[in-house]
Amino acid sequence: MNLLFLMTDQHRVDTLGCYGNPHVATPNLDRLAATGTRFDRFYTPTAICTPARASLLTGQAPFRHRLLANYERNVGYLEDLREDAFTFPEALAARDYRLGLIGKWHGGTRRNAASYGFEGPDLPGWHNPVDHPDYLAYLDEHGLPPYRISDPVRGTTPGGNPGNLLAARLHQPVEATFEHYLATRAIEHLERYAAGEEPFFLATHFFGPHLPYLLPDAYYDLYDPELVELPPSVAETFEGKPPVQRNYSAHWAFDTIPIETTRKLIAVYWGYVTLIDEQIGRILTRLDELGLSEDTSVFFTADHGEFTGAHRLHDKGPAMYEDIYRIPGIIRIPGAAPQVRDELVSLTDCTATILELAGCDPSPAVDSRSLVPLVKGETPDWPGELVAEFHGHHFPYPQRMIREDRYKLVVNPESVNELYDLRADPHELANRYTHPEFKEVRARLMRRLYELLRDRGDNFYHWMTSMYDIGVSDYDPSLSAFENDDENVDTTWTATAGPGGTLTETP
Repeated sequence: MNLLFLMTDQHRVDTLGCYGNPHVATPNLDRLAATGTRFDRFYTPTAICTPARASLLTGQAPFRHRLLANYERNVGYLEDLREDAFTFPEALAARDYRLGLIGKWHGGTRRNAASYGFEGPDLPGWHNPVDHPDYLAYLDEHGLPPYRISDPVRGTTPGGNPGNLLAARLHQPVEATFEHYLATRAIEHLERYAAGEEPFFLATHFFGPHLPYLLPDAYYDLYDPELVELPPSVAETFEGKPPVQRNYSAHWAFDTIPIETTRKLIAVYWGYVTLIDEQIGRILTRLDELGLSEDTSVFFTADHGEFTGAHRLHDKGPAMYEDIYRIPGIIRIPGAAPQVRDELVSLTDCTATILELAGCDPSPAVDSRSLVPLVKGETPDWPGELVAEFHGHHFPYPQRMIREDRYKLVVNPESVNELYDLRADPHELANRYTHPEFKEVRARLMRRLYELLRDRGDNFYHWMTSMYDIGVSDYDPSLSAFENDDENVDTTWTATAGPGGTLTETP
């Protein structure tokens, strides 16, 4: 079984026609969804590039593989996977797979894609490396003009400086865009692999539609901003929310940008999605022409989502909203009937899926569960919840989240916790954590998250033991045996609340 893995970066699920957007043209991904399995509740394990990609590579949750931040904003975490970490390309190579990766790597500083056996140009970093020698050679070979932008869109930071670049006009034809270049290189690899006897795994990782949105006029102006309905959460007040969210909104200078510009930015983002869809269409068409489709499983997903003004935010960050945690997920396995699934599944589950399709043992991908039974229309016993985590971007900021069918709980140790009723409040504007009528839901989710973290070995649960209602603790929180077998210590005491809530020991 050949494997074609198509991935975008910072991609909102609601920009695709197959996920319900009536305006954005995504015919190629829509066709893939119509001939495969579309997962409606597909989530990233963490909404930041490098940790999410490392989870895909290893089949491990971020706390386990420990690659917790993008190196450009690293705050003291690891910058490369440990040498002994399991990765799926190692297992595929042992079964004589040819391995190719075209596009974004962003998986470390010392070890690149080639370190894991992948063929392809080394394209590190978080944005299109438009000064890369291979890209420049591509432009020269085809007589195409170099990268040049104008009309940058920025806000103003609280310190009075220009904010991050959000968008600009790109003065190149579509054939010169980095996206077209990546698709061309992917097609070249497909053609080489088609001529060989070995099975292949080929990944094409686009750097977009990650901001800044740098597009030729034809795509920058493709969609009328009047078509854009602003996300309801643009009305966010941050009342009852962790203060870091208001700070992040200021960091992205949202309130310094006219609302008409926000609407235009969303329209430009849509244009970026269409540009990438067209390049994916070129790859899928060539797959068909080469006669490979009947022997190739195709994946499409993203590493995480993007705010594009939702909750008065841009990019991603320390806010575990659906906008950045729910992502597109489409898998087509030859012979499997088209369908839509609503199980809660994760990007990390792609790892065990790849391993099973390649005939490898999926068990080393310890936090991953194969999606093959779901794609084949089976009804296995599937968990009714999923867990996600975050460790910081720009600064350390630990979070854990549990998401079930209706409710979502987010634990923020430095701040207020969050509880959302996604049925009544799908845009997550009202934090219900302290509401008395949600007491039972809060307690149930807190206990369930606690159990799942303990089962995983995620030591975040130690904070929860002392700070939240998790029921009766069954271990000594000091993680020691100070009082065991000591005849000089009377251990028969209970803690009771005295005046003012002070705890006193009663022998």
